[in-house]
This record gives sequence, C-alpha cells and structure tokens, in this order.
Amino acid sequence: MLYLLIKINLEDKLADYDSLKQAVVDGDAAKVADLIQQALDRGDGPQQLLDEALIPAMDVVGENFSKGQAFIPEMLIAARAMQSGLALLKPLLAAAGGGHTRGKVVVGTVKGDLHDIGKNLVATMLQGAGFNVVDLGSDVKPTKFVEMVRTEMPDFIMMSTLLTTTMPSMKETIAALKEAGLRKGVKIGVGGAPVTQRFADEIGADFYAPDAMGAVAKAKELLTA
Repeated sequence: MLYLLIKINLEDKLADYDSLKQAVVDGDAAKVADLIQQALDRGDGPQQLLDEALIPAMDVVGENFSKGQAFIPEMLIAARAMQSGLALLKPLLAAAGGGHTRGKVVVGTVKGDLHDIGKNLVATMLQGAGFNVVDLGSDVKPTKFVEMVRTEMPDFIMMSTLLTTTMPSMKETIAALKEAGLRKGVKIGVGGAPVTQRFADEIGADFYAPDAMGAVAKAKELLTA
C-alpha cells in the first residue's frame, strides 16, 4: 500500500510538472505562478522546480525557435511567464545559499544605446537556462563593465547594441578590460542587429550570437569546452 501511494504521488507530481512546463511554453504567467506556489506548498524544493520544470520548459521554447515553430513574440511571452515563476523561487534559492547555476553572466546594452528589448530577451533566456544573470541595463559605460568583472567575477560578459554608432563601445570595453588586467578571466560575447561575426573577430570578442538562443547555446558550449 505504501509503495502504491508513493507511486501515485510521484505520478501526480510528474503530471503537475508537465502542466507547469506547458504553461511556460504557452506563456501563461498566472498559471505558472499558481502551479509553482502549489508545488512549494506541498514541499517541493525551489531548485527542483527550477531544474525539472522551468529550465526544461525554456529549452523547449528555444528548440521551437530554432525550428521556426516559434518567433520572438512567443519567446518574450514565454520568458515573462518563466519570470513569474522565478519571482517566487529566487528568494527561496537565495535563502538556501543561492542554489547551483551553470555560470554567471553580466549583460548590458553598451554606452550610448538605450535599446533593451534584445538584451532583456538574452538575459531572460539565460536565466531560464540556469545562469545567474547580472543585468546592467542600457547605456552601460566600459568602466561599469570593468567594475562588474572585478566585483562579480562572472564567467561571461555579453554586450548588445542596436545602433552602428555605438558599436565602438564594445571595442572600448574590451580595451578597458585589458588595461585593468581582467580580460583573460572572462569570456566576451557580442550581439545586436548591426553586429557580425567579422566585427566580433575584429574587436577581439570571444563569440558572436545572432539571437538570444544563440547566446545561450554559445555560453553552454564554452562552459563545457
């Protein structure tokens, strides 16, 4: 009888996790928050919910995008739904010592550029993939990136821009990190509408990503290299 009860409870939990993952994919933020709270109330751990529901759900979203079955609006909606779950889990993860993450990423739109939609999507997708993200916002000066590398010791810096006129800020940031003696300790990724692989190579970035999923995939690849 005990075995049967355990089996039934496990099956119920798996069904709930499937529902939670689907709610993220569907972009149903209210349902995500409700299911997360129900799982926490019955004793599920925040790290378990992150690892077994939210991260796999965002992996599905990324795969759908890669296959052309989802587009940026759908990704943004799913990302917002995932954030509604993270809002409940983050305080609990912090209280438990932060939980384990794939790595730390500092993201920001470079100096002179106030656009942040692309950067926000990258930050959210990274969080959904299990990375610890420090979001500096937009119009970020090279000195701010240097300060964050010194204090946060991230695995990655990811810089974004939408304007050709602010692309030189990426090169300036890399030069500032070199001058501060911090360049070798961090991988640098760049992206945004006017940015290309050739430009990334020219300024000495470690990688270029054409979109949010590309940035996540490259970060995963470099961490395991």
